[in-house]
Amino acid sequence: MAKFGAKGVTLKDKLEGNELDLSLCDLNEVPVKELAGLPKATVLDLSCNNLTSLPSDFCSLTHLVKLDLSKNQLQQLPLDFGRLVNLQHLDLLNNRLVTLPVSFAQLKNLKWLDLKDNPLDPSLAKVAGDCLDEKQCKQAAVRVLQYMKSIQSELDRERQRKLQAERELEKKREAERRAREAQERELRKREKAEEKERRRREYDALKAAKLELNKHRKKENGENPKFSVSHSSKQPQNKRSWSGILLKMLLFLLLTALSTLAICKVTDLQHKPVCISVNMLYEDALAVLQSHRIMQNVLRPNSQE
Repeated sequence: MAKFGAKGVTLKDKLEGNELDLSLCDLNEVPVKELAGLPKATVLDLSCNNLTSLPSDFCSLTHLVKLDLSKNQLQQLPLDFGRLVNLQHLDLLNNRLVTLPVSFAQLKNLKWLDLKDNPLDPSLAKVAGDCLDEKQCKQAAVRVLQYMKSIQSELDRERQRKLQAERELEKKREAERRAREAQERELRKREKAEEKERRRREYDALKAAKLELNKHRKKENGENPKFSVSHSSKQPQNKRSWSGILLKMLLFLLLTALSTLAICKVTDLQHKPVCISVNMLYEDALAVLQSHRIMQNVLRPNSQE
């Protein structure tokens, strides 16, 4: 527990009921930890000291109902001063305050306020007015709270506009990113199609070159390129079919001639005019054959018979 004075007086010793008087103690800083241990001290007097600022943890003293900070050298209040939501009476007379924190608007229970003898911003000074009596100090509390709430609302709207602008910018960036990705996909798709078309043309060109090379080789080998494929397979088959027919016809004629000759030689029809003509033709044919040396050896055994 902090001690005050030569006699070792503590904060608890200075507590009278719910009031704690620390005025005229030549304080340079507020003993927040010790004050937090005295939740019954809802009225705190820190006037007439050498305080230039309040620590941020001072705002944890939410049990305070009345606070006197007059006649110090405070240049500003903590940003979260609005946490002192139970505060009803606030004396800031004769300090060096220019503005109040925006969180000041959260002091919804504030009923009394004195901001005299501070170098306040002209707008804030006009709103606060004088605090020469109880009524003016109460009006100052109401007007300042309304003023700070309007500032807070404007800041909130500005923050919302910034957030909205950031969201719109993010959406725009996202749309641009998606558009770039779509363009890249379309470009890759086009490149892939072009590559496929190029390979197809190369394949067709290679195939055409091979066909042309085969035609050139066949031409060099004496083949007709136009008919080499179609007639090469059909001509041997046609030749075989025609030769077979001719052979059959020759055999038929030969058998017919031999049959007629045999009939005219053996039967009684040999004296008929037709058989006489046939026999004469046969004799003439034998005579012609015998005139050839090649056939003499073949016909000699027949003549001997």
